[in-house]
Amino acid sequence: MITFPYWSRTLTLATMLVMPAALSAANQQRVQDSWTASFMFENDLFGDSDQNYTNGIKISWISPDLTDYRDSERLPGWANALVEKLPLINEPGLQRNIAFSIGQKIFTPEDVSRTDLIVDDQPYAGWLFASAAFHNKNERILDTFEIQLGIVGPASFAEDTQRFVHRLRDIPEPQGWNNQLETEPGIVLIGERKQRLWQYDFHNRFGMDFIGHAGIGVGNIHTYANTGVEARFGWNIPRDFGSSVIRPGGDTNAPADSSDPRIGGNPFSAHLFAAITGAAVARNLFLDGNTFSSSHSVDKKHFVGDLVLGASMVISRVKISYAQVFRSREFDQQTDKHEFGSVSLSYTF
Repeated sequence: MITFPYWSRTLTLATMLVMPAALSAANQQRVQDSWTASFMFENDLFGDSDQNYTNGIKISWISPDLTDYRDSERLPGWANALVEKLPLINEPGLQRNIAFSIGQKIFTPEDVSRTDLIVDDQPYAGWLFASAAFHNKNERILDTFEIQLGIVGPASFAEDTQRFVHRLRDIPEPQGWNNQLETEPGIVLIGERKQRLWQYDFHNRFGMDFIGHAGIGVGNIHTYANTGVEARFGWNIPRDFGSSVIRPGGDTNAPADSSDPRIGGNPFSAHLFAAITGAAVARNLFLDGNTFSSSHSVDKKHFVGDLVLGASMVISRVKISYAQVFRSREFDQQTDKHEFGSVSLSYTF
C-alpha cells in the first residue's frame, strides 16, 4: 500500500479547503470587473397591432464596480460633486456602477391611415433620450438613481424611423405625423429600489425567487410612483434583478454576485418569469400633451398596470429574454388594453 507523508496529507487537505474560497474570490472579482451591454427592442407587432406605444429601442452599458465614486478617476469633477449628494452612496458593502443608455420610443393612434387630427386617440409622438444612472447593489438589493434627458417632437426622428420600418416590411406608411406633439426638451429624475424578497433552491440547481421594486419619477415627461413584483422559476437562475421592459430605472441585467452563470460555474440557465407592476401616474406627456404649448391631448388614466409573462436563457456570457406585456388602458378613449412584445439581449464581459 502506498502511503503519503504527514506533511503531504496536510498540504492536500489545506489545498482542498483553500481552493473553493480562492475560486469564489476570483469569481467575485470578475463580477466587480465586468461590463454588461444590453440591447432591447419592443414592438406591438408581437401583439398584432400598430397603435399606442408601438415601438421602442434601447442600448445600455453598465460599468464595472467603481468601488468608491469619490476616489474614482474615471469620473469628471462635476460628476463627483453630484454623486456625493446622492442618498446611500457611501453605504458600506455595496458594489457601485454607472449605467449609460440611449433609446427611442414611438407612439401613434390606432388608425395611421388618416391625415387629420384624431382628437379622441393617442397623439403621434416620439421620444429620443439618453440617460445616466448610478447603481448601488449587492446580491439582495439594487438602488438606482437616474437622470433621463431627451427630446420630443420632430427632432426625435420617430416619424423617420416608423416610415423606414414600414417600407422595410412593405406595409402602408403612417399618414398623420403632421399632427405630432411639438418639439420639447424633456427631463426625468428617477429613484428606484429593487430587492430580492425571497429565494429558494430546490434540487440540482432548480429554484425560484421573488424580486420586488418600488420607485418614483419626476419630470415634464413622466411623473409617477410605481411598484411591482416578479417571480422566476427555472434552472440555474441568474443572480441579477430580473427582467424589465424599456422604462426609467429598468436596467436589471448585470450579474449581482459570483454564483451568476455568466461569471462562474455552469454557464447555462433557463427560466420562466411573470411580473405584475402598477403605477400611479401624475403626468405622461405622451397623453397629456406638450408642457409649454397647446397641443393634442387625451384624458389619461391615473392608475396603469402591466402583466408580464416571459422566458429567459443564459448561454455562456449571453442572456436573452422575451416577454409579452399586457397593459391596462392608459386613457379614457382607448378602446381596449394594449399588448406588445419585448426582446432583451445582454452580454457580460
